[in-house]
Amino acid sequence: MTNRIARRFAASVALAALGLATPALAQDKTVKIGVLNDMSSLYADIGGPNSVVAVKMAVDDSGLAQKGWKIEVVSGDHQNKPDIGTNIARQWIDNDKIDAIADTPNSGVALAVNNLVKEKNSVLLNSGAATADLTGKACTPNTISFTYDTYMLANGTGKALTKAGGDTWFFLTADYAFGHALERDTGNVVTATGGKVLGAVRHPLNTSDFSSFLLQAQSSKAKVIGLANAGGDTTNSIKQAAEFGIVQGGQKLAALLLFINDVHALGLKTAQGLTFTESFYWDLNDKTREWSKRFQKLSPKGSMPSMTVAGLYAEILHYLKAMEALGGNPHDGAKVVAKMKELPTDDPLFGKGPLRADGRRLIPAYLFEVKKPDESKGPWDYYKQIATISAEDAAKPLEASECPLVKK
Repeated sequence: MTNRIARRFAASVALAALGLATPALAQDKTVKIGVLNDMSSLYADIGGPNSVVAVKMAVDDSGLAQKGWKIEVVSGDHQNKPDIGTNIARQWIDNDKIDAIADTPNSGVALAVNNLVKEKNSVLLNSGAATADLTGKACTPNTISFTYDTYMLANGTGKALTKAGGDTWFFLTADYAFGHALERDTGNVVTATGGKVLGAVRHPLNTSDFSSFLLQAQSSKAKVIGLANAGGDTTNSIKQAAEFGIVQGGQKLAALLLFINDVHALGLKTAQGLTFTESFYWDLNDKTREWSKRFQKLSPKGSMPSMTVAGLYAEILHYLKAMEALGGNPHDGAKVVAKMKELPTDDPLFGKGPLRADGRRLIPAYLFEVKKPDESKGPWDYYKQIATISAEDAAKPLEASECPLVKK
């Protein structure tokens, strides 16, 4: 009898302890965010240290520090190598207890980290990687893609130029996951719009000499040469195309992914007339201007924010809103992402818009053209808006999605 009473007492003590522990766990208000991107190579100006600035701005603007939360931001350089990116992410999750990995420009790195965060039940907040596969066949309950993807770029620039008479294309493509996805998606749009793809040539990432690739593109006689690359590869190919007289010879360059930092590096004299698609421009409205000027003061190089940097800010704000709604950090990536999808998104840069079951944020996109030098009114005044692409048209329809999370 005595032993039975002792066991019951011990059990009641254990249950009481568990009951006390549960609220304590729910009140865990510590969050660690790791910004994983290219800090030193061809994508560093697009994101790099600027991404860290944007994340820290979002942390400050969330107001959670004033409510007792402790939010830590660390950063790492994946060097555009999936193995290095995955090793950093694994170290962060296993040893440093990082809750979310953010940014991840370079689709090869992002796809690898995407698999890891699913395995570890962490979170991937993608803003930098373009491949639409992250919300398609590679989608997981742990990943969000906030800013853009290859489907958006293809349906913006690809469709517009084909409809405008650029009905034959040749692609100059970065030879990795991003370039392949962008060439695939744009090629599909060109064909569906009545155009024809005449061929493609693939170049290594971070190429300095595009001569042989541009000669092949030039000899194809295609009306449009689609640059399925980004960052330093895009600026180098545009500069060298000018040396070859490609545009003067009657062919049009389509910068399928162009950032304001690229235009700044090229200068308006070289970049003028380029048509491209983005979901953000610092000078869109009063709210984007106000935030961008705040950002510029904090940017290491005094630059305006790229589309991916702006998207990262908005994505972190929404992530922290979900954490607050949960009442604390559950250290359960899928649970946090589910809450992010449940809550309506609303931020000063992109406004309101749903976060779909596949992890894709629905936001409008814009077709821009680079201004001529005499059209610019001052520093960073580089774009003129040609068209607005609705949020629904900028994202692949859910009924056509290959994401296993989507119920059809």
